[in-house]
Amino acid sequence: MKIIVGLGNPGKEYNLTRHNIGFMAMDILARRHNIQIRSRRDSAISGEGFIAGEKVVLVEPMTFMNLSGQAVGAFVRKFKLQPSDVIVVCDDVNLPLGRLRIRAKGSAGGHNGLKSIIQHLGSDEFIRVRVGVGEPKGDMVNHVLSRFHKSEMPTVHESVGRAADSVEVMLSEGLEPAMNRFNSITIPT
Repeated sequence: MKIIVGLGNPGKEYNLTRHNIGFMAMDILARRHNIQIRSRRDSAISGEGFIAGEKVVLVEPMTFMNLSGQAVGAFVRKFKLQPSDVIVVCDDVNLPLGRLRIRAKGSAGGHNGLKSIIQHLGSDEFIRVRVGVGEPKGDMVNHVLSRFHKSEMPTVHESVGRAADSVEVMLSEGLEPAMNRFNSITIPT
């Protein structure tokens, strides 16, 4: 079993913001695999199903970004899993818009949601799919909480779809093939 977490902030006012790219990827996976993300528990909404024959729980923490680890930790404990059974999809301001970077483990890289997950799991050994949302031109908080510009939306839709694709490849073929296939692609903006 794998726990697949999309990071974001709850509430309609955060829809289509840069910080919510993880929620967007979960919504795509849910649609593709007929998984209902409706169950409310452990400070999250979630849904269980199968992707590539693997049992999965799709999770969207409802704790706001900086406290995401509370929900992730609760799911790991509930299902008696290891941090390595977790895949997190999140935004990354250090990557150009549309670029993906998949890693098996590592630091939070300044991302408060990842920092919270590392703290609550007591480990950085979980997979992360970082989706580039572009560098801030000013204040970081305003940047990650801002909506994408209309001109950016085709790239956003493409990259979120590829993030979902990468999770499917990880589950069907493994981490290395996913890294080889998706870490090298750059989308023209």
